[in-house]
Amino acid sequence: MSPTLKQMGIDRLTMEERVALAQEILDTVIADQSPGPLSAAKQQELQRRLADQTANPSTGIPWEQIEAEALTRFRQ
Repeated sequence: MSPTLKQMGIDRLTMEERVALAQEILDTVIADQSPGPLSAAKQQELQRRLADQTANPSTGIPWEQIEAEALTRFRQ
């Protein structure tokens, strides 16, 4: 049987610590996966987005802003 959150002490972490731990776990899962080839449609969309970002670099939103807004919504 897998250990529980309580057994591991995760239930005693703050919300921010639990979110950071969850992200770290997801990062390891993603790192272990082998990405398959992109479909032609996904490759085309990626190229379109890269071209748009190159042409309009000021339209992007920094990750820190997105993360802060998401955490604010999560706490409400």
